[in-house]
Amino acid sequence: MDFSIALILLQDGIVNGAIYALLGMALVLVFTVTRVIFIPQGEFVAFGALTLAMLVNGRVPGTAYLLPLLGAMVLVLELLRAVRIRNASALPKVLVTCVVIPLALLWLTKAYAGPENSLWLNMLLALVLIIPMGPMIYRIVYQPLAEASVLVLLIVSVAVHFALTGLALVFFGAEGWRTPAFVSGQFTLGAATWSAQSLFVVGTCALLIVALALFFGKTLYGRALRATAVNRRGARLVGISTTMSGSLTFTLAVAIGAMSGMLIAPITTVYYDTGFLIGLKGFVGAIIGGLVSYPIAAAGAVLVGILEAFSSFWASAYKEVIVFTLIIPVLVWRSFSSHHTDDEE
Repeated sequence: MDFSIALILLQDGIVNGAIYALLGMALVLVFTVTRVIFIPQGEFVAFGALTLAMLVNGRVPGTAYLLPLLGAMVLVLELLRAVRIRNASALPKVLVTCVVIPLALLWLTKAYAGPENSLWLNMLLALVLIIPMGPMIYRIVYQPLAEASVLVLLIVSVAVHFALTGLALVFFGAEGWRTPAFVSGQFTLGAATWSAQSLFVVGTCALLIVALALFFGKTLYGRALRATAVNRRGARLVGISTTMSGSLTFTLAVAIGAMSGMLIAPITTVYYDTGFLIGLKGFVGAIIGGLVSYPIAAAGAVLVGILEAFSSFWASAYKEVIVFTLIIPVLVWRSFSSHHTDDEE
């Protein structure tokens, strides 16, 4: 290895680490607010990349059909709830958001899909198709189990992961997909030459992280999520809806996952199950942050990306083993440095 190769590996590590940082922060957000270890985070990375790829190729993605299906399931649950509590005031809103809008998006996708359309508009349409799945999945799967233990929620997350992976195989097939680059060209920064797409990925990830920081620090909903993360019971006592917090949290997590998938789609071939491995590497970063610290999780995720890049050069056959082995010393250190506390509920 010489200096130029080290710079290339460092560049790859930073690009991958930026994506892992976004996913790690999303996992920390979901866990602190809802106590859910959101294993299906990686599936939405694949959904984002593959939905965009199919739109670019003029095909209607399966996610356009999945959204109305999830909406219909939410409507059924809300109907049962309305019968149980004898109050149907929320049904019109549910009907519009979970049935009318998804069907309208399905029609729009069928009418709009075509290879001649703008990549940026395809990206926007893909986000609109995927992001509403977050609150829907929360309502269908996690909201009824909001008071369950972390172990039960983990088992449910594993089940959701397998279900979404199977749906991805049905919707997108086993072949890999790529999308065109959002920007083209190269730039020289110091001794390293960066592709414009790599700089775009790193810059977009940085902007999203800053946007999340401003959201949590400056907005009412962000502060509500922070309050729920600190103390769920206390948040309810002061009038913060933990159901709303959970729904918003899953919306943000799915948005981050879908956006991450679209960012990596031009630089790597994405398969229906690619997102799981990417999500696990984000989870390693989240573990380094103890599933509570956003800055440490982001820094840990960047470390994972750099370690993966250099491992691929020295021992490519064992790079995944090396990356995931990083969890062991972190867990050992945390087991000795932390004290056991019972759940508040």
